[in-house]
Amino acid sequence: MDFENDKSVNENSVEDIVLRYRPELSKLTPYLNWLKENTSHDVAQSYSNSDLKSMPFPVYDSNLLAFVKAAQTTNLLDRNYVYVYSRNRLNSPKDELMFIQDAQITDMDDLAGILSCYILQGMSKGAKWAQGVKTGVLYNVVKKMDELVRFWGQETDRPLI
Repeated sequence: MDFENDKSVNENSVEDIVLRYRPELSKLTPYLNWLKENTSHDVAQSYSNSDLKSMPFPVYDSNLLAFVKAAQTTNLLDRNYVYVYSRNRLNSPKDELMFIQDAQITDMDDLAGILSCYILQGMSKGAKWAQGVKTGVLYNVVKKMDELVRFWGQETDRPLI
């Protein structure tokens, strides 16, 4: 990730983490309600036409595509997310959800790694984005990151979603 520290706070201090993640998360939080509503639902259908004799391909919900595009514009994505998975022994969505539930502010990079896995793998494996929504991992990771930043940043201007 390419976050800049302006040297006014200690690197990787709580204040630094809040300052680095707050603007990035503001791009993703508008999708929290949609992600919550579509947990346990299929947000991608397979389209095939026997007349065209083509291979089936996924058709995604437009909100999912907008969320993915917003995530791609953030500095949250890290191609080294594989190390997050091996370091924390994450092998399944259940493991990811348990890790997310117990995460603290110092785990923000690892939470960003989970988000990175779904967004980056989804670019080549069509079912990964839909799986992230259906299992609730995408909703929970964005919600947890927002909760942590808002709690440690002492923001009380809007209620938790």
